[in-house]
Amino acid sequence: MANNFKNAFATSVSTNSGSPTDVYTANNGSAVNSILIELDIANTGTSAATVTVLVRDSSASTAFHLVKNAPVPVGSALKAVSGQKIVLNGDDKIQVYASAATVDVVASILEDVT
Repeated sequence: MANNFKNAFATSVSTNSGSPTDVYTANNGSAVNSILIELDIANTGTSAATVTVLVRDSSASTAFHLVKNAPVPVGSALKAVSGQKIVLNGDDKIQVYASAATVDVVASILEDVT
């Protein structure tokens, strides 16, 4: 099977912890896995922001923190995932919220992993 690499993007993410932005949903509707390879977060605003990244496990209906309230200074970026790999089962989600709506996210993913 060929490798299926994909980027997922979110801009101006949610500032509401009760309604985080869905950056990526793993193979929506299928039981095939995906691997999150890298997750980069940029602060495009004029003031510092804090960022929280969650993995929502669809089988347990529970969210787990990858990063909680990590500071991202003005004009800076944070590599929330880099080097390690996060396995996402079908319908698991990567979600992000921040203290300011000036945060952009780029996720690099390998899909259709068996």
